[in-house]
Amino acid sequence: MARDMAVALLLMLTAIVGARSGAEEAFDVRKHLSTVTRYGAVKDVANSAYVPSSVPNDCTPIHLNLVARHGTRSPTKKRLRELENLASHLQELIKDAEQKKLAHDIPAWLRGWTSPWKGKVNGGELISKGEDELYDLGIRIRERFPELFSQDYHPDVYTLKATQIPRAAASAVAFGMGLFRGKGTLGPGKHRAFAVTSESRASDIMLRFFESCQNYKDFRKKQEPAVDKLKEPILDEITGAIASRYKLNFTRQDTSALWFLCKQEASLLDITNQACALFNPNEIALLEWTNDLEVFILKGYGKALNYRMGVPLLKDIVQSMEEAIQANEEKHPPGSYEKARLRFAHAETVVPFSCLLGLFLEGSEFEQIQREQPLPLPSKPPHNRNWMGSIVAPFGGNNMLVLYSCPANLSSKYFVQVLHNEHPTPMPGCGGADSCPFEVFKEKIAAPHLKHDYNALCNVKVDQVEQSSGDSKLSALYRWLFPPGIDELGSHGTEL
Repeated sequence: MARDMAVALLLMLTAIVGARSGAEEAFDVRKHLSTVTRYGAVKDVANSAYVPSSVPNDCTPIHLNLVARHGTRSPTKKRLRELENLASHLQELIKDAEQKKLAHDIPAWLRGWTSPWKGKVNGGELISKGEDELYDLGIRIRERFPELFSQDYHPDVYTLKATQIPRAAASAVAFGMGLFRGKGTLGPGKHRAFAVTSESRASDIMLRFFESCQNYKDFRKKQEPAVDKLKEPILDEITGAIASRYKLNFTRQDTSALWFLCKQEASLLDITNQACALFNPNEIALLEWTNDLEVFILKGYGKALNYRMGVPLLKDIVQSMEEAIQANEEKHPPGSYEKARLRFAHAETVVPFSCLLGLFLEGSEFEQIQREQPLPLPSKPPHNRNWMGSIVAPFGGNNMLVLYSCPANLSSKYFVQVLHNEHPTPMPGCGGADSCPFEVFKEKIAAPHLKHDYNALCNVKVDQVEQSSGDSKLSALYRWLFPPGIDELGSHGTEL
């Protein structure tokens, strides 16, 4: 009997170890790289608890707005230098460990490691994986909405816009090649030429509104040290763990640099057994969270200005839908009016625009934003959270607003459906649905933002606003966020 019990215990332990091993194998770091995540790793990740609405059979798409981030890119020039400096520093740490007879736990790949981008002079360009992301997206959109893309190409029918940053413009070109594949006579793929237009960086308040918004730039510069302070306890905790694990005298800066290397290796090179393997899944979840915090505070819901400076883009989208409705009502002939407005920009564009739509909020947070109340920071792992950079704005991340004509509907003839990364996504402003009547979209989602003026938001000094508004809700919110003599993040700092 004792032998039977021993066998049963052994089988139980084997099952537990097997379950743990399976859980570790199921963890894919490439899905947990915050905004450095590649589109293909997360494009099929959807909220399983949400059941999307089905488009009625009598509804026809008549116009599409796309706001997309550029595809996967190489590290920037500044980051390339940092990686080369990291390589030199790692060898110094290894040499020190060898002198102290502590080098037996050092992973083999670290010895003599050099940056995969060593000697590269320029950076930040769209790589082949990024080209594929946008090319394939163009193909899928045309297949999904054949009614919209049945016309011959004309720049007034299919408008492609990009920022003047080369990776965004290249993304627009890759997308257009997929969208119009087989529609021309160029080469074996029967491609055709198409136009991609852009505004100068200094005047592009549609797609680079953050660059011309002085109040935002001042806020961000002032806030960045406080964000770094928020990260420190997590970085210190993980630094202590990996220093003990590998007997290397890592610093907080080393941990941050190794996490950056992990993200680049995993996203760009599909290497997950080097820098990423230095961290366990729990540590990666925490490091991902620190990046998500930064995106939330500096680009997202952390401050209303972060997203309200995107009002020129929102206004342009609403206007394009109104023009499409007018053309449909007046029965303009096909090819005589715009069917799609396609834009290619950056995370600093896609994140604020997602916030303007009210995406990724929880509970009553939409009402809090309407009342100009600050939101709590995203929950720390292991707690679940809606706000994840890998979903909100991965490389190639996008929002599509599809305008439908539904002539048989008695309540409204026109509906707007929101697709985030190609999935129907609920909007709190539309009662938690992914589509709603156009007039409701205008009134509940767009209007509260469009009452603000870009120039007033961005170029009227905050202290002037404070002085003139007295005890208004805005000034109360500002004092709550930044009380005199208290760290920039106020009480948020205790949530770690």
